[in-house]
Amino acid sequence: MADQGALSNPHSLFDVTGKVAIVTGATGAFGGVAATVLASAGAKLVLCGGNSAGLDEIAGACRAQGAEIEAINLRPDSEANCDAVVAGAVRRFGEVNILVAGSGKNIVSKIAEMKLEQFLEVMDVNVTQSWMMARAAGKQMLAQGKGGKVVLMSSARGLLGHPAGYTAYCASKSAIDGITKALGCEWGSAGITVNAIAPTVFRSPLTAWMFEDNERANAIRAGFLARVPVGRLGEPEDLAGPLLFLASRASDFYTGHILYADGGYTAG
Repeated sequence: MADQGALSNPHSLFDVTGKVAIVTGATGAFGGVAATVLASAGAKLVLCGGNSAGLDEIAGACRAQGAEIEAINLRPDSEANCDAVVAGAVRRFGEVNILVAGSGKNIVSKIAEMKLEQFLEVMDVNVTQSWMMARAAGKQMLAQGKGGKVVLMSSARGLLGHPAGYTAYCASKSAIDGITKALGCEWGSAGITVNAIAPTVFRSPLTAWMFEDNERANAIRAGFLARVPVGRLGEPEDLAGPLLFLASRASDFYTGHILYADGGYTAG
């Protein structure tokens, strides 16, 4: 039977007030968006990152919005660290309801010049660390028996190749897509949804050069935009809506899904 309360008050579907959310990679572009959105929406946040100065900055900004914050200066780069993050969340707030795995890395290199260590580094940060963090948070959610939300970070490059030396990155994001689908199936009966956001280029410190008005940026941007039906690059706010949707009750019937925040880039 349909939830008549939700139909008459659809805004309630997106309410995450009081939910406990872990955000890894909180000092990065996507993690920062996730932290800001969830803080503004009333969630209690456990923010994780290896950049202590950046972590203090994003934690302070979220506190300024009235959010309760636990900042943990750890990267999810070991089983012990992942377990420590979850334990810290439970110790401070009593439970874990949402995980946003926002850590990510890319090393651009043609395969003939790329070192194995570089390939493995990208796979470790993007795949292994996301898997370990999902496992640690998921175990806690399963023990709680109240369901939960897991949001992983994919990319349009999980679906499409790229000629500029993206073998490691594309492989890692394809792996995230596979983890998303497999965990969506594995945890669906427990009420834990697992989905991924897959953006194309959006404004961040790493991509700021593509938004500049100069000959090189204009040429590269023009070529890229020829593939984007909406005719522009992404902005951080373009990730805000999908993030809140996947972290809230609004997405209870969605799992194992890759949500492309790409202006139609992967559609044509």
